Amino acid sequence: MASNTLAALGKYGRFIKFSHTLFALPFAGIAFVLAILQEPSLSLLAMGQKLFWILVCMVGARSAAMGFNRWADRKIDAKNPRTANREIPSGQISDFMAVVFILGASFVFFIGSWFLNPLSFYLSFPTLFLLLTYSYTKRFTFLCHFYLGLTIGLAPLATWIAIREEFSWIAGFWTLGLAFNLAGFDILYALQDREFDKKEGLHSVPVRFGEKGSFIISRISHILSVSFLAVAAWYAGFQGAFWAFLVFVAYLLFREQKIASENKDGNFPPSFYQIHSWISLVIFLGILAETGPGLVSLFSRF
Repeated sequence: MASNTLAALGKYGRFIKFSHTLFALPFAGIAFVLAILQEPSLSLLAMGQKLFWILVCMVGARSAAMGFNRWADRKIDAKNPRTANREIPSGQISDFMAVVFILGASFVFFIGSWFLNPLSFYLSFPTLFLLLTYSYTKRFTFLCHFYLGLTIGLAPLATWIAIREEFSWIAGFWTLGLAFNLAGFDILYALQDREFDKKEGLHSVPVRFGEKGSFIISRISHILSVSFLAVAAWYAGFQGAFWAFLVFVAYLLFREQKIASENKDGNFPPSFYQIHSWISLVIFLGILAETGPGLVSLFSRF
């Protein structure tokens, strides 16, 4: 029984790439740290409760979005040799169970939003709509990469609203920086499916602009990413350690681009994906280094 349960958990974990959810957690951590410093009246218990429900929302929203993407693309994935072994095309998970999983994850997201605050709950519906509709954007526009970047990059802004119950450009600029980072990566990632996408009538930057154009647009996206992250840091009043971390982020993006340019067929080595997964963590660590004294002062009063 236990082995069957673990096997099922592993199967659904692979279905939604749960490990990628862990890599996305620093996106929320960015705004969480900055927001609690703006809310010194929060008790330690209230902070813990906020953090718990934010994590619930992140897991629920990303699981629903990834599950829906797999379900929406099941017929396309079955035709693509690279994706034919995914859980739905290969028959490991049925269409019905995939839909049940998506509905369950969506419900978890709505419940988590309800326990945060009214604004978070009201905004959870359009947010989930954005997350789910990404799956269809590649059917009609090459801008799908930027749509994906924006939907995932919303994590800092959503976290800020969860704590402060307001919009702020402090979180908005972090969202834009992360959005362009993700879009630049996704354009490179799409190179491996360029010929298949063209054959199936799907849209992407590689299909529309070719290999050379894809590298140019991806590099511009990463330059914009670093620029918006710099604006976000300036707007937040950062004057110390974070800037060294931002320079390191720029270096990581340079390395990502270099590895991609050396593997133009899209058959990227593991280091390409590892570098991408480190970026959000480096940004988060930079924020911790910058705000360390403020956090120590905040928690010392408990």
